[in-house]
Amino acid sequence: MSILIQPLITEKLTRLQEQHQQYAFEVHRSATKPEIRRAIEERYPEVKVKKVNTIIVPSKPKGRFTKSGFVNGRSRVWKKAIVTLKEGEIDFFSEI
Repeated sequence: MSILIQPLITEKLTRLQEQHQQYAFEVHRSATKPEIRRAIEERYPEVKVKKVNTIIVPSKPKGRFTKSGFVNGRSRVWKKAIVTLKEGEIDFFSEI
């Protein structure tokens, strides 16, 4: 099981990276804060994690109109981790 699923890159999270050395990741739903810290430090050996905050993003109703009528459903529930670094920097674009 991989704890880190993918890094999250949005305008708001880019501002957090530049100003506060905080990076966001989508993580496995059962991952704990110590496991997330260990996974970040193993994947990016040049950084030291200062703090980990986690958020469970709730499901939202979704729907669309189709030829056969309205189709409704819900988005999935997922977990987000915001990691504050002591030192170092993570370069997401070098991995692509």
